Amino acid sequence: MILEHKILETDTYTNVKEVLKAHFNISDRLLLRLKNAKKILLNGTSTYVSKNVSAGDTVTAVIDFTEENLNIVPTKMNLDIIYEDDSYLIINKAPNTPVHPSMLHYENSLSNGVRYYFDSINLKRKIRPVNRLDKDTSGLVIFAKNEYIQERLVAQMKSKVLKKTYIAVCDGIFSEKNGTINLPIARKPGSIIERCIDSTGDLAITHYEVIQEHENFSIVKCLLETGRTHQIRVHLASQGHPILGDTLYGDKNTKVHRQLLHAYKLSFVHPITNKVVEYTAPIPRRYKKILSVNVLYII
Repeated sequence: MILEHKILETDTYTNVKEVLKAHFNISDRLLLRLKNAKKILLNGTSTYVSKNVSAGDTVTAVIDFTEENLNIVPTKMNLDIIYEDDSYLIINKAPNTPVHPSMLHYENSLSNGVRYYFDSINLKRKIRPVNRLDKDTSGLVIFAKNEYIQERLVAQMKSKVLKKTYIAVCDGIFSEKNGTINLPIARKPGSIIERCIDSTGDLAITHYEVIQEHENFSIVKCLLETGRTHQIRVHLASQGHPILGDTLYGDKNTKVHRQLLHAYKLSFVHPITNKVVEYTAPIPRRYKKILSVNVLYII
């Protein structure tokens, strides 16, 4: 990846470092890495970051580091790739698939599949998932193809520019068909997994809208303003409408064997083009089979 900026008459940058920091928002860590690798150029020649710049000069950062992923086992799997370019890869994750390897999922996580795919296209990069989904939650996951893209997208999540929309199938019928749940979430005492509503917890805000109702369940669109662990699951359960199949925060359902939660849409500003982009992933067809209704037409 090449980041390049030609100094304009109207620019106020005085040196190379200011261009890299202010124009490209390159972090101190990445700047040091680029300096050590001599991948910072001024008019095509390796330079120091303190070098003065003038109108007409071109500052370039070459982000093409070869990286090893020896800690992740490559595993061949069918990846549902929604979009890919030189910056990132977006995958529609299947349910019952963790994003990261673990003791229980050392070779069958989504990251294992991405490692195999990167190897197949001869891309020597670390595996960098930008957003996380629970193992049983399906939907969109972004993998950044280098450190710069990861930093820029994480910054957008923190600033709420990156927006995440989910579809949840919930128990019961909501009295309020849309609204905002603003309840703090904390780790449940004595548990390393479960979360709960707690006044001492972290700020958590979920906007919801009921988009379909059936005899004993509702299909709900959720837009996250914050990104706490299990946020949607905890918030919807707190309203008396847990997600179907969510045995941690709801009741066991003999028909539904995993929580029916799908990361449906992502929108953000592309770190290179600076244009707003939006990606969607269709609801898994098994929803229709499980619920015996057509939920595919709702989005």
